Parts: sequence; C-alpha cells; structure tokens
Amino acid sequence: MTPAPSLTVSACTDRGVWDDLVNEHAGHPLQLWGWGEVKAAHHWEVERLAVADGDTTLGGAQVLYRALPWPLKSLAYLSRGPVCSPEDAAKVVDAVARHVRESRGSVALVAEPDWDAGSVGEQRLAAGGFRKTEGTILIPRTLILDLTQSEDDLMAAMSRTTRSNVRKNLKSDLKFRRVAGEEELEKILAIYHETASRAGFGIHSDAYYRDIWRFLGEDSPIVAAFDDGEPVAFVWIARSAGTAFELYGGVTAAGQKARANYGVKWAAFTEMKADGCTRYDLNGLLNDGISDFKKQFAPHENLLAGTWELPLSPLYPVYAKGMPLARRTLQKGRSAAKGAAGQARGAVRRARALGARASGAAGWVKQLVGR
Repeated sequence: MTPAPSLTVSACTDRGVWDDLVNEHAGHPLQLWGWGEVKAAHHWEVERLAVADGDTTLGGAQVLYRALPWPLKSLAYLSRGPVCSPEDAAKVVDAVARHVRESRGSVALVAEPDWDAGSVGEQRLAAGGFRKTEGTILIPRTLILDLTQSEDDLMAAMSRTTRSNVRKNLKSDLKFRRVAGEEELEKILAIYHETASRAGFGIHSDAYYRDIWRFLGEDSPIVAAFDDGEPVAFVWIARSAGTAFELYGGVTAAGQKARANYGVKWAAFTEMKADGCTRYDLNGLLNDGISDFKKQFAPHENLLAGTWELPLSPLYPVYAKGMPLARRTLQKGRSAAKGAAGQARGAVRRARALGARASGAAGWVKQLVGR
C-alpha cells in the first residue's frame, strides 16, 4: 500500500481551517474539530490530517487514537471518516494509514465512512487492504432523510398516525425552538436521565454532554418542545454544512402524554433544513422500540458501508484475537467478566506470550464503543 509520490499529509492545528476542509468536502459532523475535542477530553488523542495531491487538497481525516494494553500501542479510528469523495478514498486512506503507521505504530486503522454500502468508496477500501468487520461502533443500518425535499413531501412520507401526531403538536400550545443557555441545558440533561431510566439504556456522565455543548457549540443544536416554558422533549444534533446527525433524544412523562416526541422530531427536521443541511441521519436502526419510532418518519432504510479495519502492525493477530473476547466480557456483565478475562489472557499468551489482559482490553473497548 504505497501512496502516490505527490501525496502529502500535514497536521492541521487551526479549527477554522479544519472545519472549512470538512464542510467543503461534504464531511460528516463527527469529523468536525469540536467532536474531536469532546473525545480528547474523554480518554482519546486526536489528530487532524489533511491530504493533498500537489496543490489540490483531496480531503483528510480526524483520527482518534485509543491507547491499548502494551505492546499494542493504540487503535486509530475514523468516526464517519475519511473526509473526501468516495472516488478519492484510496489515495486519502492510504496516505492517512501510512502516517498513522509511521508516526504512531498503531495496531490497526478502523474506518466507518459516511458512504453507502456497495459504493465506490467501499470498493476502494477493500482494494486497499481493509477488511470488513462486525466490530461495529456506529450502526450502519439507519434512516437518512433527504432534506432537499419540500416540507410537504417530508410530511407525506410519514405514516398516517405520525403525520397526524405532528400536525396536532403544531396546532397545540407546545412551542418548538432551540435550547439556549446553560440553565436550559441542565433541564435537557434531567430529561435524558428520566428517559434512560424509563427505557433502560445506559448514558454517559453529565460532564460528557456538557463538553459536547461546550466544544461543538453552534454545530450541536438541541431542538426542544416547551410546554409553558419548560422543556418536555428534545432532539440533540451534531451538524456539518450538509449533514445533520441525531445524537440523542428524550421526553418526559408529560411530553409522552402530549406526544411531543413527534412534534420535536419534525421541528428538528425543519430547523436543519432551514440551516442548509441536505441530509438528516436518524443515527442507527436496531430491532427495538426506539428504532420502530424512527421508522415511522419515512418508508425506507439506508445501509452505510459499515466498519472496515486495516492491519498496521505485526501484532494485529493479537489484537484481532483479544478484541472479540473483550467485547464478550462486556456483554456478559460483571459476574462473568473475571472468567472471560482469564480466557482472553490465556489466548493472548498463546498467541504471542504478551500477557495482555482482556480485563484491560475490556476497559478500552468500553471507551471505544461509547459515543
């Protein structure tokens, strides 16, 4: 995998320059400077790399590095990256991979690009030595709305019941607008805690969400439904020039009763459309109630390229063996974790006598899979 001699890789240290690169190349909001700062504040390292062919900038990648147990050094991760046209994917990822290998010695480079499954970009990754993996971080099965459509067409694509609920919300006393200020942010976090408790899913510490608010700023609007001045439902978004990506959502018991979660979704779509976004990604579909709710807003699904992994080190087999064991450790829960950790330690010893602990691997996997 040898990049063309004319390709150069340079680190970008200027936020404005980097975000311009992302937006000019139709990049994803998780490649914006602010998202990298969020991850850097929570156990990652971040590096922004611009790739040029002569005087032409082809794109780049915001690379997140996660430290691994010795001697694996680190894992390099492109969250909805690289930033480039699919046609330039081979040049950009080859140049980025060369830089990561030579400067960091990372065991592997993982890419989860914002490209459709079967696209030219995916073909370029496969031709460049990347392997498709099931170790997914961002779910490739999703629902992406085309915001270039008219509002009437967006409304018409909804299920009849959903359309009716949205229209009732719009005629109600509910007010829909963006959250403003720290005081309202804290109320949104309280709603998210309530939602997580009711639905039974885990969430980050409040500090993580406050950092998203702080580091992404205007690139991470929160659209909320307000009843008598108090928020009762919200949708939290990360936004680049062209793509809106839904991060989180929540609703109070009172908001559920008023079906405010329908109206606030519509408000999020129209707010992002007004901002100039042409795509709205509802961020992942599983076989659960939340996904069933998302699927009411359009009759189609989208499948992105998924997770691709490029080995960069002779120690890659050790990493590849330990990673699934570490994931299973997390899934089995605390009571079974000790046994799984012992199995992983034995597997690594047999592979290269390195003694890398799956309990340690479980720690970095837990950090890896959490957005």
